[in-house]
Amino acid sequence: MNISRTESSFYNESLLSKKFPSKNTSIKEDLTDEEKKTIQELKKTDREVRQHEQAHKSAAGSISVKSPSFTYKTGPDGKKYAVGGEVSIDVSEGKTPEETIKKAQQIKKAALAPANPSSQDKKIASQAQAMESRAKREQSKKNTYSTENENKIQDPDIYSTFSITA
Repeated sequence: MNISRTESSFYNESLLSKKFPSKNTSIKEDLTDEEKKTIQELKKTDREVRQHEQAHKSAAGSISVKSPSFTYKTGPDGKKYAVGGEVSIDVSEGKTPEETIKKAQQIKKAALAPANPSSQDKKIASQAQAMESRAKREQSKKNTYSTENENKIQDPDIYSTFSITA
């Protein structure tokens, strides 16, 4: 599952394709003030996207299954800038409720690691919270059943109900 799909709203597909057709026949030497401003905005977006995805990757630790991947747009200077990205993580449940709880907490931590989590990040965190809650209920049932069985074995009245005759 991909933890994040950050996309700069300013640099969506339609806007960029209108402003900068994907014909990379030549790189302009002399850029207009508007193009220079656009490049600065693209650089800022690139930096923010990379920081956002790196925050996910760092917080995910061992549940991260691959390095961040990015969506790029070519600016008026011919260079590619990251305008979106994602980090893939393992969101499967653990083998035990305890493992699942620990993993769900790690998923939430990774999803909410960036300074400004995206709506996708918040959705993943919510799903991880639900996974943790299910595991805690399962753990509670398991502990209740285990405690009841221990009480029966240790209950001295249990032995008084059995009689053995020879």
